[in-house]
Amino acid sequence: MAEAIPNLPFHTAPFHTEGHDHHLCVFSALGRAEALCHERGTRLTELRRQVLELVWRSHAPIGAYEILSALQPNHPGAAPPTVYRALEFLVENGLVHRIESLNAYVGCDRPDKVHISQFLICTLCGTAAELADPAIAQAVASQAEALGFLIQSQTIELRGLCPACRQKAASS
Repeated sequence: MAEAIPNLPFHTAPFHTEGHDHHLCVFSALGRAEALCHERGTRLTELRRQVLELVWRSHAPIGAYEILSALQPNHPGAAPPTVYRALEFLVENGLVHRIESLNAYVGCDRPDKVHISQFLICTLCGTAAELADPAIAQAVASQAEALGFLIQSQTIELRGLCPACRQKAASS
Protein backbone atom coordinates (compact mmCIF):
# COMPACT_ATOMS: atom_id res chain seq x y z
CA MET A 1 0.00 0.00 0.00
CA ALA A 2 2.86 2.42 0.72
CA GLU A 3 3.89 2.30 -2.93
CA ALA A 4 0.69 4.05 -4.01
CA ILE A 5 0.87 6.84 -1.43
CA PRO A 6 4.13 8.84 -1.86
CA ASN A 7 2.63 11.27 -4.39
CA LEU A 8 -0.48 11.85 -2.30
CA PRO A 9 -0.87 15.60 -1.77
CA PHE A 10 -0.89 16.68 1.86
CA HIS A 11 -4.29 18.32 2.43
CA THR A 12 -4.38 19.50 6.01
CA ALA A 13 -5.71 22.77 7.35
CA PRO A 14 -4.66 24.27 10.65
CA PHE A 15 -8.20 25.19 11.76
CA HIS A 16 -11.62 24.02 10.68
CA THR A 17 -12.69 26.57 8.12
CA GLU A 18 -15.66 26.73 5.82
CA GLY A 19 -15.12 24.19 3.09
CA HIS A 20 -12.51 22.26 5.10
CA ASP A 21 -12.70 18.60 4.11
CA HIS A 22 -11.62 17.01 7.38
CA HIS A 23 -11.97 13.48 5.99
CA LEU A 24 -9.44 14.37 3.28
CA CYS A 25 -7.26 16.05 5.91
CA VAL A 26 -7.12 12.85 8.01
CA PHE A 27 -6.75 10.60 4.95
CA SER A 28 -3.88 12.72 3.68
CA ALA A 29 -2.09 12.75 7.05
CA LEU A 30 -2.35 8.97 7.36
CA GLY A 31 -1.20 8.42 3.79
CA ARG A 32 1.78 10.73 4.29
CA ALA A 33 2.67 8.92 7.53
CA GLU A 34 2.60 5.54 5.79
CA ALA A 35 4.79 6.84 2.97
CA LEU A 36 7.29 8.43 5.38
CA CYS A 37 7.54 5.30 7.51
CA HIS A 38 8.08 3.23 4.37
CA GLU A 39 10.81 5.65 3.17
CA ARG A 40 12.49 5.61 6.60
CA GLY A 41 12.30 1.85 7.02
CA THR A 42 10.11 2.08 10.12
CA ARG A 43 6.84 0.28 10.74
CA LEU A 44 3.54 2.07 11.08
CA THR A 45 1.78 -0.86 12.73
CA GLU A 46 -2.00 -1.05 12.72
CA LEU A 47 -2.11 0.11 16.36
CA ARG A 48 0.22 3.05 15.69
CA ARG A 49 -1.89 3.97 12.67
CA GLN A 50 -5.06 3.87 14.77
CA VAL A 51 -3.46 6.08 17.43
CA LEU A 52 -2.35 8.51 14.72
CA GLU A 53 -5.86 8.52 13.26
CA LEU A 54 -7.31 9.30 16.70
CA VAL A 55 -4.87 12.18 17.10
CA TRP A 56 -5.91 13.54 13.70
CA ARG A 57 -9.63 12.94 14.34
CA SER A 58 -10.00 16.61 15.28
CA HIS A 59 -7.71 19.58 15.31
CA ALA A 60 -7.91 19.69 19.10
CA PRO A 61 -5.10 18.18 21.16
CA ILE A 62 -5.97 14.78 22.61
CA GLY A 63 -4.64 13.13 25.75
CA ALA A 64 -3.31 9.60 26.04
CA TYR A 65 -6.22 8.46 28.21
CA GLU A 66 -8.74 9.77 25.68
CA ILE A 67 -6.88 7.78 23.04
CA LEU A 68 -6.94 4.70 25.30
CA SER A 69 -10.72 5.02 25.79
CA ALA A 70 -11.25 5.28 22.04
CA LEU A 71 -9.02 2.24 21.39
CA GLN A 72 -10.51 -0.10 23.98
CA PRO A 73 -13.66 -1.16 22.07
CA ASN A 74 -11.45 -2.70 19.33
CA HIS A 75 -8.45 -3.41 21.58
CA PRO A 76 -9.83 -4.52 24.97
CA GLY A 77 -6.33 -5.39 26.18
CA ALA A 78 -4.97 -1.92 25.47
CA ALA A 79 -3.37 -0.29 28.49
CA PRO A 80 -1.64 3.04 29.09
CA PRO A 81 1.83 1.67 28.20
CA THR A 82 0.44 0.53 24.83
CA VAL A 83 -0.75 4.03 24.01
CA TYR A 84 2.37 5.73 25.34
CA ARG A 85 4.64 3.44 23.28
CA ALA A 86 2.63 4.23 20.14
CA LEU A 87 2.73 7.96 20.91
CA GLU A 88 6.47 7.78 21.59
CA PHE A 89 7.01 6.21 18.15
CA LEU A 90 4.81 8.85 16.50
CA VAL A 91 6.63 11.72 18.27
CA GLU A 92 10.09 10.27 17.51
CA ASN A 93 9.14 10.02 13.84
CA GLY A 94 7.78 13.56 13.69
CA LEU A 95 4.21 12.46 12.99
CA VAL A 96 2.73 14.07 16.11
CA HIS A 97 3.75 16.75 18.58
CA ARG A 98 3.22 16.82 22.32
CA ILE A 99 1.68 20.03 23.63
CA GLU A 100 3.45 20.27 26.96
CA SER A 101 1.02 22.49 28.87
CA LEU A 102 -1.96 20.30 27.98
CA ASN A 103 -0.14 16.95 28.19
CA ALA A 104 -1.83 16.19 24.88
CA TYR A 105 -0.93 15.43 21.28
CA VAL A 106 -1.65 16.95 17.88
CA GLY A 107 -0.84 15.74 14.40
CA CYS A 108 2.17 17.24 12.66
CA ASP A 109 1.38 18.73 9.28
CA ARG A 110 5.07 18.81 8.28
CA PRO A 111 6.27 15.33 9.25
CA ASP A 112 8.82 15.12 6.44
CA LYS A 113 10.99 17.93 7.86
CA VAL A 114 12.66 18.26 11.25
CA HIS A 115 11.45 21.54 12.69
CA ILE A 116 10.74 23.50 15.84
CA SER A 117 7.06 24.29 16.15
CA GLN A 118 4.98 26.97 17.71
CA PHE A 119 1.35 26.23 18.57
CA LEU A 120 -1.72 28.44 18.39
CA ILE A 121 -4.30 27.08 20.84
CA CYS A 122 -7.90 28.34 20.82
CA THR A 123 -9.11 29.03 24.35
CA LEU A 124 -12.76 28.55 23.37
CA CYS A 125 -13.00 25.45 21.18
CA GLY A 126 -9.64 23.87 22.03
CA THR A 127 -8.34 23.48 18.48
CA ALA A 128 -4.65 23.90 17.87
CA ALA A 129 -2.67 24.90 14.82
CA GLU A 130 1.01 24.36 14.25
CA LEU A 131 3.39 27.00 13.01
CA ALA A 132 6.89 26.00 12.10
CA ASP A 133 8.47 29.36 11.48
CA PRO A 134 12.26 29.05 11.59
CA ALA A 135 12.56 32.82 12.09
CA ILE A 136 10.66 32.59 15.38
CA ALA A 137 12.77 29.64 16.55
CA GLN A 138 15.98 31.44 15.54
CA ALA A 139 14.93 34.68 17.26
CA VAL A 140 14.31 32.81 20.51
CA ALA A 141 17.59 30.89 20.18
CA SER A 142 19.55 34.07 19.46
CA GLN A 143 18.09 35.92 22.43
CA ALA A 144 18.69 32.94 24.72
CA GLU A 145 22.29 32.68 23.52
CA ALA A 146 22.83 36.39 24.10
CA LEU A 147 21.76 35.83 27.70
CA GLY A 148 24.07 32.84 28.05
CA PHE A 149 21.15 30.41 28.20
CA LEU A 150 21.45 26.98 26.61
CA ILE A 151 18.10 25.85 25.22
CA GLN A 152 17.48 22.14 25.64
CA SER A 153 14.07 22.13 24.01
CA GLN A 154 11.86 24.80 22.54
CA THR A 155 8.09 24.76 22.47
CA ILE A 156 6.09 27.95 22.16
CA GLU A 157 2.38 27.85 22.90
CA LEU A 158 0.17 30.83 22.17
CA ARG A 159 -3.41 31.04 23.38
CA GLY A 160 -6.15 33.02 21.71
CA LEU A 161 -9.12 32.61 19.39
CA CYS A 162 -9.24 30.61 16.17
CA PRO A 163 -10.93 32.20 13.12
CA ALA A 164 -14.30 30.50 13.79
CA CYS A 165 -14.36 31.51 17.46
CA ARG A 166 -13.27 35.05 16.59
CA GLN A 167 -16.15 35.26 14.14
CA LYS A 168 -18.61 33.91 16.73
CA ALA A 169 -17.30 36.35 19.35
CA ALA A 170 -17.57 39.29 16.93
CA SER A 171 -21.16 38.44 16.01
CA SER A 172 -22.24 38.06 19.67
